[in-house]
Formats: sequence, C-alpha cells, structure tokens
Amino acid sequence: MKQVHVAVGVIVSDGEFFLTRRHPDVHQGGKWEFPGGKVEVGETVAQALYRELKEEVAIEVLTCRPLIEIAHDYGDKSVLLAVYLVDNFQGEPSAQEGQQQGWFALSELATINFPEANKAIVEKLMTIYQN
Repeated sequence: MKQVHVAVGVIVSDGEFFLTRRHPDVHQGGKWEFPGGKVEVGETVAQALYRELKEEVAIEVLTCRPLIEIAHDYGDKSVLLAVYLVDNFQGEPSAQEGQQQGWFALSELATINFPEANKAIVEKLMTIYQN
C-alpha cells in the first residue's frame, strides 16, 4: 500500500484553532480536520502547505514551523502527516470547498470527531498550550 504524504496546517489565532469538516463522500468523511492536502511530486512540504492552504481556506501563509510528523495506517489507506503550526498568515480562513468550518478553543478539541491520525496533533497541542 502506498503511503500518502500530506502537509497539514494547524491554523491558530487568538488561542483558537481553525478546522474544516471533511465532505461525507471522501475518506474519513464527516470528520473534522486541520486543513491541508497531498504533497505533489517535485514539491517540498512547505510548498504544498502554502499551496493547499491558499486553495482550501484562502489564506497566505507568511511563516510556519514544524509541529509533529505522524505516520498512520487506516487499513485502506496509509498516511504520513507533516504537521505545521501556522500562526502568521494573511487573510481570514474560509473553507473554499463548501464544507463546514469553525474556530475552536483548545478545550473543545478533545471532544471533536477527528480522523484517528489527527488525535496525536491534538495531544501535542495540549502539551504546548496548556501551561
């Protein structure tokens, strides 16, 4: 099974995190996620992140920093998530593909229905922001 390399942006502003909800007809449909997408051939992870966040949520990433890397096997699909903290951006995030969106407090993240691989992201955020 081929592993899908994905660039993920944890968009944070004023202590809240921006999430979008996956369309019902896609892998892990109906679950909430941190936005991002596949790293294309010939693209760096940073290039993929900037491109995907511009396409998906209409923001310009000004700077970002690595947060965590997660390899997860769903059985039907294997993913490698390269997750970046995006706290310096231009524009107001807005889901461009008609999906639900929202800003959520750190305390809310533990109760949200995420794909299994994203749970490690939430755990990492808890260790960083709960101090």
